[in-house]
Amino acid sequence: MAARYWLVQLVRAIIAFAAGFLITLDQDHTASYGIAMFAAFAIIGGLAVAAFFWVTDAGDRTIWLVQGLIGVAAGVVSLIVHAGGLGDLLYSVSVWALLTGVAELYGGWRARRAPAQASAARDRLLVGGLTVVLAIVYLVIPAEHRLAVGLLGAYAIVIGVYLAIGALSLKWARSEAADEPTESHA
Repeated sequence: MAARYWLVQLVRAIIAFAAGFLITLDQDHTASYGIAMFAAFAIIGGLAVAAFFWVTDAGDRTIWLVQGLIGVAAGVVSLIVHAGGLGDLLYSVSVWALLTGVAELYGGWRARRAPAQASAARDRLLVGGLTVVLAIVYLVIPAEHRLAVGLLGAYAIVIGVYLAIGALSLKWARSEAADEPTESHA
């Protein structure tokens, strides 16, 4: 899985960076803007995860597909309730983060049993854990739109950095393994 999984992580990192930077660089931190940015992040990220599910191992494909569909569904629902305000932003992000975080944790937990998937499993466990933490934070933060939107941007950047590092680490580990000479047994 690690040989192909780096591309999935890189695409997810690019999507997260784009959302994080757009939120950070724009001064419009209203709930309406937050819902629009979350919806775009969830839909595009969900489509990417669902589209790349074929790259993953057969045992993980269902988890990836479900995780992608959760993202798309959360984004579409957010767009439908776009005018709902801060409560809808807090609710949408917390439900999405809890469901996708648990799915990612479950996938990482299952993948950790295979030694060849140790790095990818560790990455999934950390990203899943951070995503569940985002869900919890969104449930306990004060109802303030600038804080909620800013935290979404910060989360996206942190996840983007971690996914990019993980993707390149997997890519380089694969390249180094291919460069190592094989021993011949005479």
